[in-house]
Parts: sequence; C-alpha cells; structure tokens
Amino acid sequence: MSVGRAVSAGFSVYLSVRLNNKSMTKTYRCLIFLILFGLSWSTANVFAADKILSISRLDRSPVSLTDYFAVLEDPNRALTLNDVQQPDRASRFIAVQASAAALNYGYTRSAYWLRLTLRNDDDRPVERMFEIGYARLAHVQFYQPVADGTYQSLTTGSVMPFATRPYKNRFFVFPLILPAHSEQVYYIKLDSMSSILVPARLWEPQSFHAHERNDYIGQAWYFGMASSMILFNLLLFIALRDVIYLLYVNFVTCMAFSMAAQNGLVKEFLWPNSPLWSTISTATGYALTLAAMLIFIRKMLNTETVIPKFDRLLKYFVGCFLLLPVGFVVSPQTFIEPAVQFYGIMLILIIGIGLYCAFKRQRSAYFFVGAFAIFCFGGIIGILAALGVFPVNILTLNALQFGSALEMLLLAIALADRFNVIRREKEKAQKEALEAQQRLVENLKSSEHLLEIRVAERTDELQLLNRKLETLSTTDELTGIANRRRFNAKLISEWNRAARLGQPLALAILDVDWFKKYNDYYGHQKGDECLRIIAEVLSANICRAGDLVARYGGEEFVFIAPTTDGAVALNMVGKICAALQTRALAHPMSEFGSVTASIGVAAMVPKQSLSPDMLMKAADEALYRAKKQGRNQAVLGTIEQITDICPVNTQAAL
Repeated sequence: MSVGRAVSAGFSVYLSVRLNNKSMTKTYRCLIFLILFGLSWSTANVFAADKILSISRLDRSPVSLTDYFAVLEDPNRALTLNDVQQPDRASRFIAVQASAAALNYGYTRSAYWLRLTLRNDDDRPVERMFEIGYARLAHVQFYQPVADGTYQSLTTGSVMPFATRPYKNRFFVFPLILPAHSEQVYYIKLDSMSSILVPARLWEPQSFHAHERNDYIGQAWYFGMASSMILFNLLLFIALRDVIYLLYVNFVTCMAFSMAAQNGLVKEFLWPNSPLWSTISTATGYALTLAAMLIFIRKMLNTETVIPKFDRLLKYFVGCFLLLPVGFVVSPQTFIEPAVQFYGIMLILIIGIGLYCAFKRQRSAYFFVGAFAIFCFGGIIGILAALGVFPVNILTLNALQFGSALEMLLLAIALADRFNVIRREKEKAQKEALEAQQRLVENLKSSEHLLEIRVAERTDELQLLNRKLETLSTTDELTGIANRRRFNAKLISEWNRAARLGQPLALAILDVDWFKKYNDYYGHQKGDECLRIIAEVLSANICRAGDLVARYGGEEFVFIAPTTDGAVALNMVGKICAALQTRALAHPMSEFGSVTASIGVAAMVPKQSLSPDMLMKAADEALYRAKKQGRNQAVLGTIEQITDICPVNTQAAL
C-alpha cells in the first residue's frame, strides 16, 4: 500500500473517533491522530508486502504480471542481486498498485529491478512461460532460484547476441518450472537506452505456443501486405514512369524495416549479433521513414506549388532526418529521446499540411489525409506511450503498426485513383486525337454506327493509298512495269527460294540496239513511246506466275523466270524477239532497219556459297557478247563454277 493510502486510513479512523467523541480536547485529539496514523502506516507496510501469484490453477488465458511486481529503481545501474536482497534495500521495493497492461518508465537512464513471487499449490511441478513483450530492452537479467537456494542468472537483451535468449522468440521469454508445493521469488533487472516498457505476462505453455504462432502469422500478414504494396507500386512505376510510385516504394520499405526493428524481427532474422545496430536500428529506421515520407508528401501534395514556404521547411526536415543516424551512432542515449519527441512533432505537422492542402481542394490531399492521418495518429499514440504519457496496452504498444497497415490499405485506393486519373487523361488525349482525325472525314455523322462505317471507309482508303504508294515506289513511271528497286528485291527473294528448293532460276538482260541514235533521230517523245512498246512486248510474253519484267534503267530491261533452265529461258527470249519483229518499229539508224534488241541470258541452280550478283554478272557478260557479236541476238551466259547449269555458249540469232 502507498503512503497516500496509509494517510487515508489514518484519517478515516481519526474522523470516526472524533465523530463519536465530540468532547475530546484538542491535545487528546492530536495524540489519537498520531497514534492512529502510526497504526495506519504499519498496516500500510503490511499490505505493501509482495502480492503472490498462485499459478497452479492458471487457465489458458495469460496473466498480466503488472500488479504482482515489486519495483526498485537503480539510478546508477550498479546494484547486484546480493545488494537488492539485503534487508535495507529489499524493504525499498515498492509494490505496484496499477492494473495497466505494462509498467512504463519512459526514457530513463536508471535501471529497474522487478521482484515477482510465484506459488505452486499443486502436487506436481508446474511449467510456465514468463514473457516480456517488448523487444527494445537493452539488457534483461533474469534471476531464478535453484534447488540449493542460490540463483541462476540468465542475461540477454536487444544488445546481446540472439543466441543468449533461453527461448527463441522476438520478445524475451523465460521458461519456468515451479516444484510442487513451493513458493519462489524471481528477480528481473532491466535497463535500456530507449524507453523501458514492461508488458509482462505469464502463460500456460500450450497457450503460449498457440499465441506465438498467431503472433508470427500476424507479423507475416503485415510484412506480406507491405511486400505486396512494394511490388504493386514498382509495377505501376514501370508501367507509368511516374516517380511518385517509386517514392512510395521507398517509404513503405523504410517503414517495414522500422517495424521489423521495433518488433524484434530484425534482431532475430537479420543481425542477431550486432549490439550497436540493435540499439539504433529502430530510431534510424524511423528517421529514414520520415525522410522518405516527407519526400513522398512533397510530390503527392505538390507542396512546392501549393505551399512553397512550408515546402522549403520540409526540405530542411528531410536533411535533419537523414543526419540523425549519425547522432545515434555517436551517442544513442543523447539523441534517441529528443529524436522521438521530434518524430511526434513532425507527425503532427504532416497532418496539418495534409489538412491545409485538403482545404485548398487538392484532390490527392483528401486521400492523403484519410490514409496518413491514421498512420500519424498511431505514431503519436505510440510515441506518447513510450514517453509515459499514455498507458501501455496492446493498442498503444502496436498503434503505429495498426496505423501503418490501415494507411497502406487506404493509400492503395489513393494510388489507384491516381492511376485512374492518369488513365482517364490518356484516354481523353487519345479521344481528342481520334476526333481530330475524324474531322478530316467529310460529312461526319453523329451516329455511332455511321461513325464506325466512316472510320472503316477511311481505313480502307488509307490502305488503298498505302498500296498505291507502295506500287508507285516499285513501278517505273514511264513504262508501267516494275522498276529496278522491285527487281532487286524480287531477285533476292527468288534466289533464296530457289536455293532452298534446289530449283533453277533464269535471268535475262535486254538492251535496245542503237537506242540513242533512235532517240536523237525521232526525239524523246518517240523514244519514250518505243520504250513503252518494248515493255508491252516483254509483259505480253513473260507472263507466267512468278515471272517479273522490269525496266533496269535507260533502254535496259530485265526479267526473272523462276524454275526455268537455260533452254526454256532462251525459248522465252525467242518469243520476245518474234513479237518485236512483228511490231516492225522503223529505225533508219539501225543496220537492220527496225528496232532490235540484244539479250543476255543466264540460268543456274542457286547455292548458299553463291550470290545473286553472280547470276546478274553472267547475264550481263552474255549481253556484252551479244553486242560484240553484231547485236540483234541472244546469248546464254556461262557460270563455270556451277556444274548443273544449262549448256553454255548457246546463241540464238534474231
């Protein structure tokens, strides 16, 4: 019982006596008051004895140990177990008279000794699990009695290697076995460079294991949610190239790391043997989280334009948060508590900025306030609980994690809304572009059906124009037959096909004899007419599927005949010559009196080791020999390297 309760008890007795004896003198009343006060103080000391917890009938629900502890503050952190067991100091233990879920001593440089008395009334030993559900205690020294009356010491803590924990858990868990019909006193010494919170509970083992499994499943849900948000926003960033999604990924990553550090998961799974990092990881994580959060806020709320003065202040805060980890490394005890207070002030400022932007009717600010207000309030509650302002319970202890989970869910809606806005803007731009194109179509109708018809017609027209353009680009303007460009493409295509199938390919080059003299004598118009007639003769006689007639340049014409050997190609040339003689185009400047032509023919079976240029060169050399031998004739060229070619040096006089 506390001094206040002792005084209250003394006054109660005093008042009852005074009411029953109003004639008592002042001196006697004072004397009785002092006597009764002493009796009340003695009674208070009797009631201040440790409250004993009987664990033999403990059901599956855990028992909070807060009001079963007797507490002794150790300002110098120098007391040993032997010291606190001495009568003078043992009497200084103060029995806790609160029913809160945890002891809370805030940020302090003192160490605290806890004394706990447990009793087993059962006929058999009883096993229990003693849990301190707060992972940031730097040192936890647990003293449990052994059979010879001495104490066994177990020392662990966040700055100690994870292997020092007697039970592998993110919190501090100590298995206990109480002998039958026994009463044992346990001592726990705690100190930390951050806040000292002691949410201690006693569990029946099976219940604890079930709770432990559910606890880790809950943590897995949270970090799974964070991982999903990270992946989701990375995909949005890749798809949209909007940097805001990458900034949110940075924020969620830092937040997830901070929560893992605060909840003991970083110590358990990432850095089990790093004392310094175990001390500063949580504070560092929150500093980086707030820096990432401010950068994200500046982009999301466009503070540079909406509130430029505050935007400069936000840049300054970002720099401060990025520098804070240096202070944590230099002196954790000096910087961690002020940093936590700074975090709380910053969270309040962030809510204010969001509300101001919402007041300015900024669309994204509505979603931001809805999502981050929960997160910020959760953080503020957690900070005030750590500072000892709020009582510690499951809500205040996990307020930030609850707020972070809700923030991620709500902000997913905000980011999805941003995605929809971008999509709508893109669709609007595409629609405007389509409408601009549709305005070019004459007599546009409002009916959707008619619009589809017109678009289809326009598409067909464009396709027709494209085909015409393609035809024009591969057609000789004068004669209307294929030009050199189309011929070259056809030659390569037929060469590859013939090589693949092992079939012969024939090619002929036709040159009008003494065409320059004809052109000079009759003029260019007659010369052009002559070329058109020759093109007609070629097209009329080289008309099989797959054959191609083309004007190669000037007065030179060529044709390709797939699956054709030299003899067949020479026969085709004969038909051309006969048709040209039938036309009997007068040519006074020619030795033959009419328009004639010299033709070089070549045929071969293409191979991978050869090239189309060899076939072209063979036909060209045959043309050269035809001219040299008197013109007005066709010569079948030879390719000495190809053994399966048609007979060589064959000539056909025209």
